[in-house]
Amino acid sequence: MENNLNGDQMHGSIFVFLKRFVESTYDFSTWIRLSEETGVNRTTYQMHEMYPVEELNTIIKAISETSGKGAHEVLEAFGTFLVPDLLLIFKKYIDPNWGTFEMIQNTETALHGAVRLQDNRTNPPRLNVTRVNKNLLVVDYYSKRRMASIAIGIIKGIAQHFNEIDCYKIWPLTDLDSERVQLRIERLEKQL
Repeated sequence: MENNLNGDQMHGSIFVFLKRFVESTYDFSTWIRLSEETGVNRTTYQMHEMYPVEELNTIIKAISETSGKGAHEVLEAFGTFLVPDLLLIFKKYIDPNWGTFEMIQNTETALHGAVRLQDNRTNPPRLNVTRVNKNLLVVDYYSKRRMASIAIGIIKGIAQHFNEIDCYKIWPLTDLDSERVQLRIERLEKQL
């Protein structure tokens, strides 16, 4: 498969995890079939290589068509799936006293910062997180790749990790297909 026009490349770990996501959600034969149908023709990816973002988009589109789910729904499920591995990989950058809000607030500096330091070829999305009050975060997500649905999935996966998924409401305030997407994360007050 050829690189897309702007040559945007993504770290191989995302592709390794995408393959694992497909095999876990469906089965190994689904990955093979998707590879054949899309013309991607890769049965494996290497963790520390770089691959065309367009390849990821092609695979996501094929998963969407195969599953009957929208691309945003597939990306969100993939984001949620990523969380256990991401927490394991970046464990040394995570304060054990953090909860969901703190993880989200520190993602850009602690986690994305670590990604950029470890491999200068990477280009994770830029996040600007504003704590509006004790129960509200607004996340400004910036990426030319337009994959904010992965971020929503990751946020949900983090809340699941902390057994707080029922305590949060997460929704986009802007179009998910934009380069800049604003997300609202509200911690719900517990009812007595």
